[in-house]
Amino acid sequence: MSRPDRLPAQLPRLLVERAVAAALEEDLGLAGDLTSQATLAPEARATASLSAREPGVIAGLDLAAAAFRLVGDGVTFTPALADGDRVAAGGLVAEVAGPARLVMSAERVALNFLNHLSGIATLTREYADAVAGTGAQICDTRKTTPGLRAFQKYAVRCGGGANHRYSLDDAILIKDNHIAVAGGVSAAYRAAEAFAGHLVAIEIEVTSLAELEEALAAGARVVLLDNMDNDTLRQAVAINAGRAKLEASGGVKLDRVRSIGETGVDYISTSQITMAAKPLDLGLDVVVER
Repeated sequence: MSRPDRLPAQLPRLLVERAVAAALEEDLGLAGDLTSQATLAPEARATASLSAREPGVIAGLDLAAAAFRLVGDGVTFTPALADGDRVAAGGLVAEVAGPARLVMSAERVALNFLNHLSGIATLTREYADAVAGTGAQICDTRKTTPGLRAFQKYAVRCGGGANHRYSLDDAILIKDNHIAVAGGVSAAYRAAEAFAGHLVAIEIEVTSLAELEEALAAGARVVLLDNMDNDTLRQAVAINAGRAKLEASGGVKLDRVRSIGETGVDYISTSQITMAAKPLDLGLDVVVER
């Protein structure tokens, strides 16, 4: 059960419970779980094993636990692993026990969060493992599902990746359209530097080596190298000579990511880990006690 070197910070309970409560409300509607009410006696109890049907990395246990906690009184959720742990096919993830109607009613919400986030953690781990030893760090982007960004970025950390900015208000990232309107790389960077407070990070995107040199001359300390091939990335690293942190981005797929890391860049950002990850196949197998 290997985990990332730096374990992810715990998700705020308020954030978790608000999201899970909304999901339960969406699923239960106004009348509740009709199937469970129709087929299960009120006094029936159930125990269940939540297990992996394929290998992967777990993320989202707090959300799964909240689903069983918020659906009603008396359900226990006992994790066998922690977020960030690898799990083998057939491995136990958690045990659930309590009133059968409640266990059934919370099952899908718990699994929807857990399957989705574990899928992101699993794919992120593949990317992170692929660049191991190169010195490059895998990062996410703002290309996330609306309303789920905090959880998806948490899953990235569970998989051994790092987070880029969370939103437009926590860092300045000057992109090509900003540069075009502002009148060039130097003008855009200097305007941002004059605007930013001392705690606000500034990164600028460049699409050519000439733009990189202009950004460095303007004093840039973090530069995003957009859609450059590996030869150009190597030239960018040589031109930079350690002056700024360099981030490679654009068209980053798993089959190419190691070669990007080997160019000497510091960071590699990709939307694939949040937008293209398939859910990890986890299931809940229930035994009803009578």
